[in-house]
Amino acid sequence: MLTRKQHELLGYIHRHLAEHGVSPSFDEMKDALSLKSKSGIHRLIKALEERGFIRRLPHRARAVEIARLPEDMEQGESRARPEGFAPRVIQGDFRGQLTGATVAESSDAVQIPLYGRIAAGTPIQALRDENEFIDVPASILAGGEHYALEVDGDSMIEAGILDGDTVVVQRTENSENGTIVVALIDNEEVTLKRLRRKGGAVALEPANTSYETRIFPPERVKIQGRLIGLLRRY
Repeated sequence: MLTRKQHELLGYIHRHLAEHGVSPSFDEMKDALSLKSKSGIHRLIKALEERGFIRRLPHRARAVEIARLPEDMEQGESRARPEGFAPRVIQGDFRGQLTGATVAESSDAVQIPLYGRIAAGTPIQALRDENEFIDVPASILAGGEHYALEVDGDSMIEAGILDGDTVVVQRTENSENGTIVVALIDNEEVTLKRLRRKGGAVALEPANTSYETRIFPPERVKIQGRLIGLLRRY
């Protein structure tokens, strides 16, 4: 059983796909349902996906397809179709190219959550805001779940990561030696550093000679993601 808003959004996506061949943007969905923020759309999309009514295609912007329709919608479709009508699905690939820092256009962008500021110097606690999202080029995303963080500090400047940059992170609990990771220290401090495993210890290495490498026993450090992209505004 769908809620009224879930039913309304599913119907809107279905009509938009039939008319335009691509799913609507989150802004279009928000306006169509008269919602004040896109966070409500994200919750509705997730609920529809969990109930098996829609599928989100990985690595594509605006990539939502209808998996099935509720019975009342199917009956309406049958009455509206002329005899012999066969629907067709129009698919498109809207992956963009990222060269250096770029501004994501709505047609090749994917929205991911923005989880506040992360220290690239002295670790600070990452602040999460479940209502904040950012558009990133679909071409830079890998498989799985992603989020973004704003960099606070200068300890990674020799890796090209500056104070105020936005980093794109693939969520993972494991990463290879030498990878720049988001590391949680003692379950309360979060930092962006290069990961080095040395014997039975974990080293979090800065990319700035003004900072020292910090070494911890493995049980004190949890990997929360690995860096896969960077966005910068001038």
